[in-house]
Order: sequence, then C-alpha cells, then structure tokens
Amino acid sequence: MTGRIFGFVCLLLAVFLPAGSEAQQSQKALRIGFLFGLSPAANASRVEAFRQRLRELGYIEGKDVVIQYRAADGKAERLPNLANELVRLNVDVIVTAGPSPTRAVKEATSRIPIVMAWDSDPVGDHFVSSLARPGGNITGLSTLSPELSGKQLELLKETIPRLSRVLVLWTSNEPGYSQILKQTESAAEALKVRLQSVDVRVPNDIETAIGNASKSHVDGIFLVSSRVFFSQRKKVVDLAGKSRIPAIYNQVEYVDAGGLMSYATSFTDLYRRAAIYVDKILKGAKPAELPVEQPTKFEFVINLKAAKQIGLTIPPNVLARADRVIR
Repeated sequence: MTGRIFGFVCLLLAVFLPAGSEAQQSQKALRIGFLFGLSPAANASRVEAFRQRLRELGYIEGKDVVIQYRAADGKAERLPNLANELVRLNVDVIVTAGPSPTRAVKEATSRIPIVMAWDSDPVGDHFVSSLARPGGNITGLSTLSPELSGKQLELLKETIPRLSRVLVLWTSNEPGYSQILKQTESAAEALKVRLQSVDVRVPNDIETAIGNASKSHVDGIFLVSSRVFFSQRKKVVDLAGKSRIPAIYNQVEYVDAGGLMSYATSFTDLYRRAAIYVDKILKGAKPAELPVEQPTKFEFVINLKAAKQIGLTIPPNVLARADRVIR
C-alpha cells in the first residue's frame, strides 16, 4: 500500500510540476508524453504499472527518461490542445489512455510514434490499417476480445439462473462501442436473454437510466463502460446497489468502488505491455511494423459485501472461479 501511495504522489508531482522544471531534467533523457482523457488519480494504478515495467526494462526516470503527463480531467474538448502541447514539447513517443486521447494525438502528429495503452477497436476507429500491420505511426494494445461480452453475460446468467432480461447501459458516442454492443446482442441471443439498451451520454442521465431499471423489471444490469460511467463509477455502483439489481462491469475499478462483480481485461497488464512498446520504439523500432496485440489476461472479481447488500447469494461454482473475492 505504501508503494502505491508513493507511486500516486510521484504521478501527481509529475503532472503538476512547473514548466520551468523541465529544463532542469537531463538533456540526454528520452521524453515520453502521456495523455489521459480522465484525471491522473483515475489512472494512478495503471500508470504505476507502466512506470514499474519501465524500471524493470532498465529505465531510470529523471535520468534515462522523463515522462510528461497531460490530463483532460473528463473534458474531451481539452484533448486537442493537450495533444498539441505534447507535440510542441517534441517528445520521443506519446502513450495514449484510450480512444479519445489517441484520436487527438493522431490529429496532432503523423511524425511522433503513438502507443495506445488500450483501445476498444483500433481498426474500426481508423487508427491502424490492421492489427498485424498497423501501417502508420500508431501501435499498441487493443481491448477488443470477441468472447468478452459473452463471458460477462454467461457469468451473470450463472449467478442469476432466472436471468431473462438485462438492462444494457452504454454510451453511443464513444469510439468503438457499437461493435461491443453487437457482440453483446449476439451473446444474449445464444443465452436466450433479452436486452434493453439505454444510451447514456452525460453523467446527469445515469441516475434516470438506473432508476428506471426496477420499473422495467430487468433481472440484471450489464455496463459497457465509457468515460461517462468510469468518471462517475462510485455513483454508478451506489445506484445499482440501491436498485437491488445485480450488475456486472467490464473494469475492476467498479468492484473496488463497491460494485457487485466484474469480468474484465486486466488494464494494469495492458499498461505494463505498453511500456514494452515504448522500449522497442525508443530503441529504433517503427510503429508501423509492431503488430497491435490483444488482451491475454482477464480477471473475474466478486464483491461479497455488495452481494449481501442486495440479498444475493453467489452460487459456489461461480465463487470458485473468481480470481479475487472482496469479503
């Protein structure tokens, strides 16, 4: 825990250091730009995983590399200016935390290599020509996993055998999420589950969307995470708990915030792997020749406290499959 706090403090200091301090850094140090759509605090554990992997690869921050952090704090309109700021700093490589930051940097430069820490659909978002042959200045990691949505619904069904109707909360203007919805619909058909989709584009609509769930007589909630939900995840899980309707999430942070359960790509693993891409690029590799990789590590987390609050008993066979249980 002490290490996590230290890493978080270091991250905040790096983000808010005065511009003049940059000149004090070693002129020989390679520079990495890092662009977030949300706040540094929302990404602290992931970025610490990235920094740790860089250390394991032999880099010493402040000596071998300097990381310039820029964050939009949930305000998408700030991303283009922040992307241009990193380009003006002439960093050696830019790491992006999600589709919106990637798009902003893509529009700002075709010269500086870009490493996606994650993207839901790099080909569909037109960031790369193909996963095997990116073809431009962008490469990195994809969260696109065809079986993920099906697995989430399957776990929800096993947890609630009577499951027949599920409320799907998603954000239609998020890049790549239409494909996730299609995958979810296909999985629902196979499981004989009916979906009721609600498009939530702004935080003010979250309470209404979840509040109407009980009126719609749904048996479960399936969340397609987006910046709208992630930035308000505590509110989301509290409302879901108040509705007493079991919900499954696709990022573990929701469960850590009090949500029932998640089956998700390990984002900390993706950020660690993003550091490997950065290492290769700093050593001369071209993004166009580095295939985009898909997730290989998934985590199933159950919160028994949340289950108790809504009067739900998790079946033993489901509980036994959890990678982590919060008691």
